[in-house]
Amino acid sequence: MKPKLLFSNTYFYRFDQKQWESKKPYPPYGTMLAASIMREAGFDVSLFDTNLAKSPLEINTVLNTFKPDYLIIVDDNFNYLSKMCLTVMREACFELIRLGKLAGCKVFVNSADATDHFDKYLQHGADVVLLGEAEQTLVQLLNNDLQNLETINGVAFLKDDLITQTKKTNSVEVFDNYPLPAWDLVNLSAYQTIWQKEQGYFSLNIATTRGCPFKCNWCAKPIYGNRYNSRSPQSVADELAYLMNLGATHFWICDDIFGLKPGWVKEFKKILQANKLKPRLKIQSRADLLVKEDTIQDLVDAGLDEVWLGAESGSQRILDAMDKGITINEIEKSTKLLNEKGVKVAFFIQYGYLGEQWEDIQKTLSMIKKLLPSDIGISVSYPLPGTVFYEKVKAQLKNKQNWKNSNDLDMMYRGTFSPGFYRQLHKHTHRVYRKEQALRNLANTSIKTALKIPYLWIREQLSTRKMAILLNRELRTNQI
Repeated sequence: MKPKLLFSNTYFYRFDQKQWESKKPYPPYGTMLAASIMREAGFDVSLFDTNLAKSPLEINTVLNTFKPDYLIIVDDNFNYLSKMCLTVMREACFELIRLGKLAGCKVFVNSADATDHFDKYLQHGADVVLLGEAEQTLVQLLNNDLQNLETINGVAFLKDDLITQTKKTNSVEVFDNYPLPAWDLVNLSAYQTIWQKEQGYFSLNIATTRGCPFKCNWCAKPIYGNRYNSRSPQSVADELAYLMNLGATHFWICDDIFGLKPGWVKEFKKILQANKLKPRLKIQSRADLLVKEDTIQDLVDAGLDEVWLGAESGSQRILDAMDKGITINEIEKSTKLLNEKGVKVAFFIQYGYLGEQWEDIQKTLSMIKKLLPSDIGISVSYPLPGTVFYEKVKAQLKNKQNWKNSNDLDMMYRGTFSPGFYRQLHKHTHRVYRKEQALRNLANTSIKTALKIPYLWIREQLSTRKMAILLNRELRTNQI
């Protein structure tokens, strides 16, 4: 008789104030996929979804009723939030490991953080850490009943109190052959209630690819690497149809880069049209991939509603230093083309990269005011192990090498300006953006909203003065 497997993940939305306040939670897609693969392999599986849980202790109910032989903690590695390796989530994982061991389970862990720091997880009681892509390694482990671990690639474990690591597995190319994630193991109605109440619609997540072939030098890829594996357009359309029957109308396609494979989007839109499926799609992409009108039109025909671009900076000098591989002109052109097609364009902005000066920051602010994206997500550069950027700054990293939550914004290395300066810059950028947004939309806004414009203007002016004071202080203190 095959053992019973309880799957879980480590991202607790409630533990990350910024994300919880946005009220846009998504189920753990990668965790559900791993559970589905093992169920298809003949194992009895269940899932404890931490995303909406209030405490790791809630797992005890499932441990006591399901009585699993294994607790398998697989992060949703399709969710960019899990790349950030937040300490609050790491500590939650350690607690899940402790509770699993108390219940008599063997415990496996797979995540970006565990792949980079497997020693910490083994020292907190995990029996095996799965490095990189986990699904095929997991099948091997369970079929071997944890015997001869040295012969299995992609694992780390303790042997005679010494940490042993085998070589990483290569990215698999069977993504399209996997079953649909185990959507039935998640309480979708709880997600739907939050979305409908806070956003007025129900959104779910779906992945069409694994990996990213581009080489921005601050972007870590401990799970999927630089390879790019794609599902077929038909399988993605089938999953969308299934989820739309459950009530979802909007979908975050959580690929690093959507639709990169030539001809993929064109075939995808034809299948959707043939089946009369009309989803609204949010994707992540690159400006250089969206500068052709026919590419954008195919996306629009497939239901594109919103694109998040990694704009990062309004300074070409900084983009080049990041090895971003895009130009300011491409950001401007793609934004214009998308807006003309009625698509919302949002920017990821990154401050604090090595060598950034006030002049570069001003260029970023000017870009935001000029292009006025539909939304912005602002961060400061985050050193992730395995990246060129990390190697440049690792000698400066002290005790704190991870953020506590996604709104921490601590500069863990020596940037041009102080952490306090960048935290104020984060606020200032939002105030500049909100004021510009209100002015641009004045013709279509309500009287109530229009009355807020003087208030937004005053806040921006006060913020501008504060930034000037902070800048002068930084110039005197650091002799920039």
